[in-house]
Amino acid sequence: MIELMIDGRTKDLGGFTVSRILPAPRRRMVGPFIFLDHMGPADFAPGQTAVNVRPHPHIGLSTLTYLFDGEIMHRDSLGVTQAIRPGEVNWMTAGKGVVHSERTDPARIASGGRLDGMQAWIALPTESEEADPFFSHHEGAELPAYEQGGLFARLVAGDAYGAKAATPVSSPMFYVHWEMAQGVRAAPPKGKGSGGMSERAVYVAKGMVEVDGHKLRPGQLAVLSAEAEPVIEALHPSTVMLLGGEPVGERLIWWNFVSSSKDRLEQAKADWAAGRMALPPGDDQEFIPLPEDPPVSPPQQTHPL
Repeated sequence: MIELMIDGRTKDLGGFTVSRILPAPRRRMVGPFIFLDHMGPADFAPGQTAVNVRPHPHIGLSTLTYLFDGEIMHRDSLGVTQAIRPGEVNWMTAGKGVVHSERTDPARIASGGRLDGMQAWIALPTESEEADPFFSHHEGAELPAYEQGGLFARLVAGDAYGAKAATPVSSPMFYVHWEMAQGVRAAPPKGKGSGGMSERAVYVAKGMVEVDGHKLRPGQLAVLSAEAEPVIEALHPSTVMLLGGEPVGERLIWWNFVSSSKDRLEQAKADWAAGRMALPPGDDQEFIPLPEDPPVSPPQQTHPL
């Protein structure tokens, strides 16, 4: 039932850790998901900055930020300033180009606290890669949720279990947050053989679950086979993210740029280097320069079953 297990690579970003899951050497995408990070969990003392990401550009993707704990302040070149808090969604479609920053609000720095959450990049379908950029924010009450028998489930984006989230996705996909009490058993969204999505995966953010006799620990992602219809059992109280969808085709990544065209990546690089992409109003005094070469992550551990 499991095609591949991926162990996220833990990286210290100066006070908090990120578990980088996708892309992996043996699995670059799951449906349209081309990038997946687990931020934290990390606790910050009063006066310590949690997140301080200077303005930087994107093309050809949507970013999806979802928090379990803490707060991040988003600013972008569209003029949007929006804090994201637990259970909410910040969805930014870059399309032909957008610039944004992610920082900790000064009031949060003064008081300290915890940060724990997920950030995903969703590759746009070919016909939408050059769409106009836009941003949307969704409160928890706007997102379909279910709670019964020790299972809390929230549909963060896309379609699953007969429900549809308000998040404005561009292709068939799903992204689900589960909170599972110990002993709870539940099924992921259906696979291709049952009329569901072609590609699916299970990520454990906290606790431990069992899938088809295999134990998944925090920081591990299991890519499910297309025809599998497994049951997921929580061996401890667990936080689980379920993700997947239909493939959008081969994509190239260079730094923060995603495209089906190498020439388009070169144009984005030239635009950023020449200052042709506007910075966010209210956060335009600094930016991340174009790297000479994009940061290369060490290979992640992957192993087939």
